[in-house]
Amino acid sequence: MTTATTMGFAELPTLMSRMIGDEKHSAAATSTLDVLWVLYDRVLDTSPERAEDPRRDRFLLSKGHGPMAYYAVLAAKGFIDPDELGTWASAGSRLGMHPDRMLVPGVEIASGSLGHGLPIAVGTALGLRVLEPSPPRVVVLTGDAELDEGSNHEAIAFAARSGLHGLTAVVIDNGSSTHGWPGGIARRFEVEGWAARTVDGRDHDALAAAFTEPHPRRPLAVVATIDPKD
Repeated sequence: MTTATTMGFAELPTLMSRMIGDEKHSAAATSTLDVLWVLYDRVLDTSPERAEDPRRDRFLLSKGHGPMAYYAVLAAKGFIDPDELGTWASAGSRLGMHPDRMLVPGVEIASGSLGHGLPIAVGTALGLRVLEPSPPRVVVLTGDAELDEGSNHEAIAFAARSGLHGLTAVVIDNGSSTHGWPGGIARRFEVEGWAARTVDGRDHDALAAAFTEPHPRRPLAVVATIDPKD
């Protein structure tokens, strides 16, 4: 399922260029750009008109620092006015340096403090099981270094043992984790019972396939690899 748009992927850099003042997090933003676009353009069943629909898919941005790519995609998909991007991080703007679910249409959680998104996504997916047999999808985006947080280890273990097949965790892997995991990030999820796939984080077709191929009765982890962080 896709969301309607009048803009394409090619317009996203121009939209992002309207937001200045947080250049130190520009790499964090651009690292998520392709994944965000594929999710909103080809995977998630959501739209501005369905923002309050209980059966909408949920996207949770745990990697909340540097949200310029997220705001650009929301603008391209009609959740916010593109002209509002120029107000980013200014006094009175709804668009802060961390997304706020109470202010920004389409944003499901306030994020930025690392380690919270995956546990919240687990709780969300657990609650949405009341809509079985086909609960809405819950997708959470994290960074590889963020997985060092202990709360994520608990969430990974709990999700598979609870059979949360509506949950997808996408991990942006830019090689910035402190210790890493034996066998790689995908293996970290697999040993707990998740289905896991590793793909090029800039390849839109590979990303779309990874998100949509069946993974019966198990949560899904998609590891999106990009160039290592400098």
